[in-house]
Parts: sequence; C-alpha cells; structure tokens
Amino acid sequence: MYVSVATEPGGVAPNEDWVAGTSNLAIVLDGLSTAGLDTGCRHGVPWYVAKLGGHLIAALAEPSRPLVDGLADALERVAQSHRECDLKNPGTPSATVAILREGMKEFEHLVLADSPIVLETRTGITVLTDLRVDGVCQELRADTEKFETGTPEHQASVAKLVAAQREIRNTDEGYWVAGSMSEAAYHAFAGSVDTSAVLSAAVLSDGAARLVTEYQTETWEALIGRLRAAGPSALIRAVRAVEATDPHGRRWPRYKSGDDAAVAFCQPASVG
Repeated sequence: MYVSVATEPGGVAPNEDWVAGTSNLAIVLDGLSTAGLDTGCRHGVPWYVAKLGGHLIAALAEPSRPLVDGLADALERVAQSHRECDLKNPGTPSATVAILREGMKEFEHLVLADSPIVLETRTGITVLTDLRVDGVCQELRADTEKFETGTPEHQASVAKLVAAQREIRNTDEGYWVAGSMSEAAYHAFAGSVDTSAVLSAAVLSDGAARLVTEYQTETWEALIGRLRAAGPSALIRAVRAVEATDPHGRRWPRYKSGDDAAVAFCQPASVG
C-alpha cells in the first residue's frame, strides 16, 4: 500500500506523537501527557514513543505474527531498555497505539486507547477506536472545562485529572494504554477486514482527529477527502486553523490550545 505521513507538535514543547509507514504497515503513537507530574523515568515521553515505534516495526515485520503479540513483544523490549527507571510508577511514560497492516487477504487493525483508525470501505466509513478512558474520572474532566485553556486554574485541574487517571491506568477498573506492562497489548481492540473492501484508511492521533471528534467542523468523509486531495500535512494545517479561532478554549474546552498531531494516510496499491 501507499502510505503518506505527517506529524507536528501542538506548541513549543517537544512532539509526543510518533508516526511511521512501510509498504504494508502504518503506526501512530500518541504519548500521554504527564502534566508536569513525576514519571519515575529519566527519558521522557518522546523517547518512549520513538523506542516503542521502532520495536513495533521490527516486531511486526513477520506478516503472520498477530498484532497483539507484536505489541506485547515491543512493550517488553522497551521496558527492558530502561529497567533502571521506576517502571512501577503510575506515571511511567505511556502512549496510545493505532496499527494498520495490509496482508494478502486482510487489513489487520489494532487500537489501544483513543487514537482512531478510519476505514473508507466500499460500503461507507468505519471508525475503529477505544474510548474506555472517557468513562473514568468524568467529574474531574468536567472541572477542567470550567477554566480557560492555559490559565493556572486550568493547569491545576488538568494535573489533578491526570493524577487520578494514572491511578487506574492499566487496571480492569480503568483503561489500558501502552506502558511498561506487556499485558496491556492483550486488552487492545483488534480485528481485520477484507483487503478488497478497503478504498483508503487514515490512522490518526486524537489531535489530528479533532476536526471531527471535538470541533465537529468536518465529517469523516470530508476528512478522508481532504487527505486524498492534499495529504496529511494539509489536514494538520486545517486543525491548527480551527484551533487558532479559539485559542483559550472557550468554544471547545480542551487540555491545551493545540495538541500534537500525527497522521498516516494509506491507499491500497490496487486502488491506485
């Protein structure tokens, strides 16, 4: 398949998203915010997503290997590479995962947390995502929406929310993300669809999907059309243009004015 990619930080801080594409694989990782809290790790989130991404590409090079097994292996290898850090810290660097792999007969897909995969098929749009995080800490989430983005009150409320989320992260009572536990891979949502049914696909971080999911200024069909016409960088520019109309989060309350964004747009070679 043909894969085009783009990623961009949401502000002046280092980009915590990561994206890569090969002839049969597209991966997007979205590093989770630490909100300035201790992580027990000296490396940081950008290091973590880069390490995990590289190990995922290697682990999934064998086309018959299940995606969940490849993710579990990659998580274990990253954990082994920084055992000197406190991997039991609830804030240890972690990320959402979205993977699409083209095979001879099937497109395999995996999502862990809220980075979506959008499939354009011959019968319409299918969105694959994992929104379990939305079901936890809802009162604290609502509190963050009371303040303008970037104010001290807003930053304090986000830190409080993140601290609460960390305590139930990667537990049956909470939600699952890629972190230091290989077990998390087996809590991902994985499946497949016939290759012949897929016209195109977008693998996105939530920061790139916001035109549809948060701002609701575009449909999934329009987003796919934009990607086909102008490519991933144009999609990120469109997100930034909308964000610029509401820098303080008054219309669309959010954790930060601009979120890191990553996009992989995939088109089967048979479609052209």
